[in-house]
Amino acid sequence: MHEFWRTVEPIVYEGRIKVPYSWQAGETASYFLTQLRDRQKIVGKKCPECQQVLAPPRKCCPFCFVHTTEWAELTGEGEVVAFTIVHRGTPLQPMKSPFAYAVIKLDGADTQLTHFIEYQDETRLKIGARARVLFQEERHGNIKDIKAFELIE
Repeated sequence: MHEFWRTVEPIVYEGRIKVPYSWQAGETASYFLTQLRDRQKIVGKKCPECQQVLAPPRKCCPFCFVHTTEWAELTGEGEVVAFTIVHRGTPLQPMKSPFAYAVIKLDGADTQLTHFIEYQDETRLKIGARARVLFQEERHGNIKDIKAFELIE
């Protein structure tokens, strides 16, 4: 150890650094987001090789590694395949607790989408429950244009 460091008293400063940034979503994600914003529709992409519909869409199939070419419009309804309820809120959480995230397998898609899910009764929120998308009144072209999914009978 250099002699200099023996004379330095360590000081710890606890805090958070906010690093604002922006990026271009790219061709595939931009089309997905503009469909949410302008048409209140969820779209996926179909792999020409394995025929799987990817939602959210991907430029390349994660299974076959080929470029996806065909768009598929989805109904916005699907099945809850996993969920978690957040009971302890923190300043970094996007909503006031309690709230829930769910993994939804949309009808017509072969992959899943994770988003907020609204529920009134915790006993109704279960794997296999049906859900449908709810859009924000005012949309801006980002994933938060989907307000949440809601449970349906």
